[in-house]
Amino acid sequence: MLIVVGLGNPGTRYTSTRHNVGFRFIDLVAKRADIKLNDRRAKAVLGQGRIAGKDVVLAKPRTFMNNSGEGIDYLLARFGGRPSDLLIVYDEMALPTGRIRLRVAGSHAGHNGIRSIIAAVQTEGFPRLRIGVGQPPGGADSIPHVLGKFSKEEEPLVAQAVQDAVGAVQCILEENIDVAMNRYNVIGN
Repeated sequence: MLIVVGLGNPGTRYTSTRHNVGFRFIDLVAKRADIKLNDRRAKAVLGQGRIAGKDVVLAKPRTFMNNSGEGIDYLLARFGGRPSDLLIVYDEMALPTGRIRLRVAGSHAGHNGIRSIIAAVQTEGFPRLRIGVGQPPGGADSIPHVLGKFSKEEEPLVAQAVQDAVGAVQCILEENIDVAMNRYNVIGN
């Protein structure tokens, strides 16, 4: 079973922010796969279903981004999974807006949500899909940037990136992560 987790912050205040692109991704996957996100637990909102003939769990942690590891701990315990059964989807400032990158493992690279997950699962060995949200203009502070909304110019790029990310997950489930990396890590280059 693949446990696909989109990172973000709970609450309507953060709905359309850069930091919540992982939640946006989960909402689109759920809609396309007709999976209801109606199982509300203390640490996550989730839904179960099948995509490409494989069992999946789609989840959005109910913790704030910096405490994402708590939600991941809950999900792995509930479903008897290992870190390698995860796919974490989140925003990445190091990527230009609209680019996506799949990785089998890696460091937190300064992302506090990933740092929290690594601390919780005690390994960097879990797949992740990063959606580019770009750098703050002129070297401005990163917190207002990630908690800010996309501009009119950025919105179509992000919408396409989220769609590409959904395609990448479909490819992972139909083929494998190596095929998906070869196919989707080049989009937008």
